[in-house]
Amino acid sequence: MTEKRTALFANILEKVARNPLCLILPLVLYMFAFYIYPLLRMFTLSLFSPDLTSKHYRSFFQTATNLYSLRVTFEIGLLVTILCLLIGYPMSYYLSTRPPKKANLLLILVLIPLWTSVLVRTYAWIAILGRNGVINQMLQKSGVVEQPLKLIYNQLGLTIGMVHVMMPFMVLSLYSVMVGIDRNLLKAAQNLGASPFRAFRKVFLPLSMPGILAGCILVFIISVGFFVTPALLGGPKELMIAMVIDQAVEVMLNWGFASAASFILLFLILGIFLISGKLVGFDKLWGKKI
Repeated sequence: MTEKRTALFANILEKVARNPLCLILPLVLYMFAFYIYPLLRMFTLSLFSPDLTSKHYRSFFQTATNLYSLRVTFEIGLLVTILCLLIGYPMSYYLSTRPPKKANLLLILVLIPLWTSVLVRTYAWIAILGRNGVINQMLQKSGVVEQPLKLIYNQLGLTIGMVHVMMPFMVLSLYSVMVGIDRNLLKAAQNLGASPFRAFRKVFLPLSMPGILAGCILVFIISVGFFVTPALLGGPKELMIAMVIDQAVEVMLNWGFASAASFILLFLILGIFLISGKLVGFDKLWGKKI
């Protein structure tokens, strides 16, 4: 009897393994339970109160503070993305030119921030940039400044903290593309008379464009949804939309408005992604080679 059950069970597993739909069924169930259903639930909360209404969306756009937070969110997200690209591109280029063993060691150093809690990293920047922090103490002892500089609770401190958190995402996106570029193409361009800079600009830079686009999209999308770092390092002027959503839930207990604000941010990000895909091609946004 036991052998028959075992054979039956093995037969069922074999049939399941032959059917691709059965193999992805656990993933589909997981995505529905922890992603699709919560989104549908939030979308319902934003439209019903308890009857069908658009008051939550109208309330968002009729309040100057909400529009200000939306503008600040996208400005900071764009600034962080640009800085991550400017700093991360040469870093990724250097990593891609190193031997595999050395490159792997350097990549571990790049990934260390990802293994540390965002909250811990943010408090570390407070200790470094604060009024009595390491930098201000060094500047005062060296006589460069007499009074401590205001390095946190403003856009400067917020930008530094966010760039530190986002840098690994940009570097990994760029490195994964750069490491696959054939360096013989640069040598061939130089043999044909191009200067090293011209060879880089005409050959290497276009080939690395998928990594640039993928890294920028990834960093920007994550940056506009930040909460912990802006709440701890930013000031009153650095009011991001995630903080508005948190206040709507924690202070006002207004889940409808919070859901509407979340979907407004989601729709804007999707719009930017679709426009970018139309302009440069979705294949480049997905990181495929040009």
